[in-house]
Amino acid sequence: MEFSYTIGILLLPLLSFLVIGLPDFAGNKYAWSHKAAGLIGTVTLGIVTILSYMAAFEYFTMPRLADGTLPTMVPYNFTWLPLGSLHFDLGILLDPISAMMLIVISTVSLMVHIYSFGYMHGEKGFQRYYAFLSLFTMSMLGLVLATNIFQMYMFWELVGVSSYLLIGFYYPLHAAVHASKKAFIVTRFADMFFLVGILIFGYYTGSFNFSFTGSEVQIAEGMTAFTTCDAARAAATGGMILPTALVLMFIGGAGKSAMFPLHIWLPDAMEGPTPVSALIHAATMVVAGVIQIARLFPLWIEYAPQAMDIIVVVGAFTAFYAAAIACAQSDIKRVLAFSTISQIAFMMVALGVCLPGHHGATLDNHAQLGYMASLFHLFTHAMFKACLFLGAGCIIHAVHSNEMSAMGGLKKYMPVTHATFLISCLAIAGIPFFSGFSSKDEIITACFEYSPVCGWWMTGVAAMTAFYMFRLYYGIFWGTENKELHAHHTPHEAPLTMTFPLIFLSVVTVGVGVFTTLGGFLNWESVSFGSIVSAAGTPYTIHFNLQIAATSTVIAIVAIALATYIFKGEKQPVADKMYAAAPRLHRWAYKRFYMDEVYMFVTHKILFRFVSKPVAWIDEKIINGFIDFTAWGANEGGESIRSWQSGDVRNYAVWFITGAVALTLVLLAI
Repeated sequence: MEFSYTIGILLLPLLSFLVIGLPDFAGNKYAWSHKAAGLIGTVTLGIVTILSYMAAFEYFTMPRLADGTLPTMVPYNFTWLPLGSLHFDLGILLDPISAMMLIVISTVSLMVHIYSFGYMHGEKGFQRYYAFLSLFTMSMLGLVLATNIFQMYMFWELVGVSSYLLIGFYYPLHAAVHASKKAFIVTRFADMFFLVGILIFGYYTGSFNFSFTGSEVQIAEGMTAFTTCDAARAAATGGMILPTALVLMFIGGAGKSAMFPLHIWLPDAMEGPTPVSALIHAATMVVAGVIQIARLFPLWIEYAPQAMDIIVVVGAFTAFYAAAIACAQSDIKRVLAFSTISQIAFMMVALGVCLPGHHGATLDNHAQLGYMASLFHLFTHAMFKACLFLGAGCIIHAVHSNEMSAMGGLKKYMPVTHATFLISCLAIAGIPFFSGFSSKDEIITACFEYSPVCGWWMTGVAAMTAFYMFRLYYGIFWGTENKELHAHHTPHEAPLTMTFPLIFLSVVTVGVGVFTTLGGFLNWESVSFGSIVSAAGTPYTIHFNLQIAATSTVIAIVAIALATYIFKGEKQPVADKMYAAAPRLHRWAYKRFYMDEVYMFVTHKILFRFVSKPVAWIDEKIINGFIDFTAWGANEGGESIRSWQSGDVRNYAVWFITGAVALTLVLLAI
């Protein structure tokens, strides 16, 4: 069977989780050694990576269909739970999105597995950590390979569980427990809307499939097609039903991707180990919302194009909001966390600015551009953001602190980390010949075609990105060295297990950037990015707009120059003056504009007081009171007739005769 080996991509990490985790959960007596557990997890992920690359290469080199698109392959699909006309299927779907994500997830996860050998060395719970990494990777792979929405939701929840376990890895620390619970509660709240949207969608369409057509599905040998819904039935529902279902599902995606106002869990998730932060932020959990919208993109275009403005507004505001907060943070991991929120918002905006074409679900060049730009930026961001987080881990490993005040002047101690971190900063800033330039530029171009206001807004956010990333860069590697702190433990370069992933990811960042930048300027009208095609079946390509590319590049360089002027020196008088001029604004940004306090006020002062307490009173006094009254009545009734069951045969005879006489008299009277 073609692509039959893809089942191993899901089963191997699951097997790794069981093999590493079960002996550890049984007790220290049965647990693997640290080295053995790490090797099992890493070797297994290495095999999964090879299978993923094989699948992606084989898929992208397949013969194209008559319209120039790649076929969608379903090597496995079976009905897991039939419910009348509806049925829950489990299977594996290979299309351009899933093939690309196989590369992204397996690559980043393998780098994290290798990196963790050095970073987590000697940590208590090392075996448990690698078991949870395998579970997390399996969950994300299952999410992107899902053949239908309900299967996606199942793995979506598994991602939530495994992220809860990893964020709370240092469970003896109160902050880690608090962060894991916060992430779990916020994302579960959002997932409730996702589930309601799925149920509405399934009820009115009779299907849980990602689209209604299914005509483009090419079935692997020996397999049968998964059921598709008649498009006419979906169209007959009309009105607000499908838009409502899609918006509800978007809320679930917004929660997982930390869009405002459901973003509050992600910065606190930094309490987990730094490699976990890289795994969550770079390529897996936080892009789940982007993957969800991309999967359902044909439905948005055909049935809810007006509702896509919601995605644009939420994404554009979140991008600016997170960038503003990142400019004021002092914890390097939280700067990167808010950077992730802002960059995911870029991807959301790119999907939202896609407009419907003139022929039903067919996408015009504009819609094609935004769709391509979003997934292209997902790919490039995964590589340089993983490099940034793993680089942050090397820095924390060297100075034993997350605060920039404990750093400064580290470039002479950590040359490899410094070089790779700088490459990633240049990429996220959007400098030519680095991967972030091409993908970010495509997004800004799509935004300008949607609206000049949206285009300039996102250009401004891109400038803020360059500014806060180089503020971070100079604060870590330049500036004033904390000699008092460094006297106790001189900073040093991380071991090869930690620096190799940095080098690999930075090479990918530069390689993709050089290829797309040179290719774009040599033939900027139409440059294909791999063989990826849009969900609606139209090949999408890179379309450089030279004017927008030049403008955004100049703005990014100006932002970097401004950051250099303010933060490069050992003393920072300009920064001090800026803080003195607007201390309240800085405080608000540092405190994340008090969104956590707003949530605490709403939950404790409003919901708990005016909703939870009345509901608790009703539950205790009325519902429990009624049940208690019923029990009391039954008890009292039993006590009142207790004397009837005395055990004295004479009493029974008297009652029997009396009853018989009374019944006889009644019958005679009738």
